[in-house]
Amino acid sequence: MEIRILKYFLAVAREESISKAAQSLNITQPTLSRQLMDLETELKTKLLIRGKRNKKIALTDEGKLLKSRAQEIVELANKTESEFLFDEKNVAGDIYIGGGETDAMRIVAQAIKNMYKKYPNIKYHLYSGNGEDVKEKLDKGLLDFGLFIEPFDKKDFGFINLKQKDRWGLLMRKDSPLAKNEYVTPQDLKHIPILSSRQFLVKNLISGWLGYDFESLNIVGTYNLLFNASIMVEEGFGCALCIDRLINLSGESKLCFKPLKPALEAGILIAWKKNAPLSKCAKLFLKELNS
Repeated sequence: MEIRILKYFLAVAREESISKAAQSLNITQPTLSRQLMDLETELKTKLLIRGKRNKKIALTDEGKLLKSRAQEIVELANKTESEFLFDEKNVAGDIYIGGGETDAMRIVAQAIKNMYKKYPNIKYHLYSGNGEDVKEKLDKGLLDFGLFIEPFDKKDFGFINLKQKDRWGLLMRKDSPLAKNEYVTPQDLKHIPILSSRQFLVKNLISGWLGYDFESLNIVGTYNLLFNASIMVEEGFGCALCIDRLINLSGESKLCFKPLKPALEAGILIAWKKNAPLSKCAKLFLKELNS
């Protein structure tokens, strides 16, 4: 498979039309159709469901899988190309950074702002996801850096511990019985419906704080990123175990955050693959973070 053909396929998936994709690619429709048929022959599978005239093109299950893989391959190819086109006199390139939900992203933002003053031609690409999503992309080489909340398995990574720490607590409605308390204790959590992060390491962290089995909690749901979970809480469905400063609680918000007691804080780190060479732009960014 050629990168060029994968880009053609992605254009068709995006436009849902061979004619529109051909226009965007500046090639003829017959040429594009032939390239797609050759790709299906090469992979020995049907990728596209070709509708009648004026009908949108859909992807088969195999086509959806190829779309996911092709996006990663093309992104990695673009990233690799930019690394080799680095110019010492006119620094330009791309830096890919992933991160979960944490206010410590401000530290990354400050470093980017400082970098921009020195190297205005470097572009920054941010990916938001939970720790497992970010780690997977870091492992695949699709990201240069990942911002992680502890606990995090660091054995295969270089990392910098950031000074900021995140505080764990419970997000709840202001009319919740627990809202009158200054803190939330392990005993408080025993009989209330709870939304929890689905990450396995987080469960271990909370279990250690509870002093009893995490599975004995009334977990009524899990979340990947907190925003949607906060809507569930706002609508009266459970309380969310989470870290502070992610949801805007000012003004007319129906929600409040109560920290855990004993206090439970999580360290923040920025990591990169230990045995993978960093691009020259990524090295400059790392130097900025260390300054």
